[in-house]
Formats: sequence, structure tokens, C-alpha cells
Amino acid sequence: LAVSNTVANALALAVASSFVLISSNTLISALRSLIPDFMRLPSFVLIISTFTTMAVLFLEAFAFEIYIQVALFIQIIVTNCAILERAETFASKNSMLSSLIDAVGTSFGFAIAIITLGFVREILGKGTLFENLWFLAGSREDFYTILLFESAPFSIASLPPGAFLVAGLLLATSKAIYELKAQSSFHE
Repeated sequence: LAVSNTVANALALAVASSFVLISSNTLISALRSLIPDFMRLPSFVLIISTFTTMAVLFLEAFAFEIYIQVALFIQIIVTNCAILERAETFASKNSMLSSLIDAVGTSFGFAIAIITLGFVREILGKGTLFENLWFLAGSREDFYTILLFESAPFSIASLPPGAFLVAGLLLATSKAIYELKAQSSFHE
């Protein structure tokens, strides 16, 4: 959550996490019958860390500016409980195709969540939108940043604790909308 202070950072994390999740789940599923039960967890961590290292090296080689901002957070994808959990509960017990579909769906959900969080945090914490997106686009000029406010309306949102505050506010808002929708359909 901490790195999602801009849309660009959130997008980089979403793409790297998706690559790791999709690749590791597919490989774990393919190798599931060859991995003995007592070696499952170490094997899964090794496979996930291999794909994480590949993502880090790719960013370092081809998107160095964004690598500088998110490298530490991408390196700890290995310890991401969701990725390890999907490997243990799904990929190790299902076919490659099912594991691939599950990983794509999980990745899509994570990407929506982290990019939405980055979107709101950037607006509230910096007063901009799409800052540093040019890092990912490969251009050398910033054509993408939109200045929405001269000063940030809620600057704590761009700090690591702000990720939890904004995530809590987004969850509370979505729950309130869901409950209002449920009440309106109940009265009809």
C-alpha cells in the first residue's frame, strides 16, 4: 500500500505483481505433481522469488526512473501473502489452465484496488493526477501530469500511513454505497 502514492507507482506495482502471480501460479501448477508435500512452501517461495527478481531486473533495465521509486516494494512481492496463498490453495491443487485463469482474475482485482488507491492518494496527497506516468511510458518529457489543485487538499494521503487512511475511507464509502443500494432495492 505504501508505494501507491501515485497512479504511476500503483500501476508499476500492479503490473509487476500480476507478472509474478500469473507466472508463478502457472509454473507451480505445472510442477505440482513433482513437488513433495514437505518441500511445497520452500519451493513456492523459490519460484515466486525467481519471478520477482525477473520483474525487478526488467524494471531496472527498462524503466529505471520508476524502479528507483518502487524497487524495494517490488522486491518484497515474495512475501506477499496473497501470492503465496494462491500458490498454496489453488495452483498446487488445480490444472495449469485453471491456475492461469485464477491468477489473471486475482491480478485484475489487485490491479483495480491498488490503482484506485493510487488515483485517490495522488489527488488528495499531491493535488495531481498521472504524475511520473512518463516514467512508464518511456518518454523523456512529462506530457501526462494533470495539476488539479495548487496545494494538496490532504497531504498526509501521500505518506505511507495515508495509504491505510485512504484505503479505510474507500472501503467505508463502498460499504455505504452498497448499503444504500440494498436499502433502495428493498423499498422498491
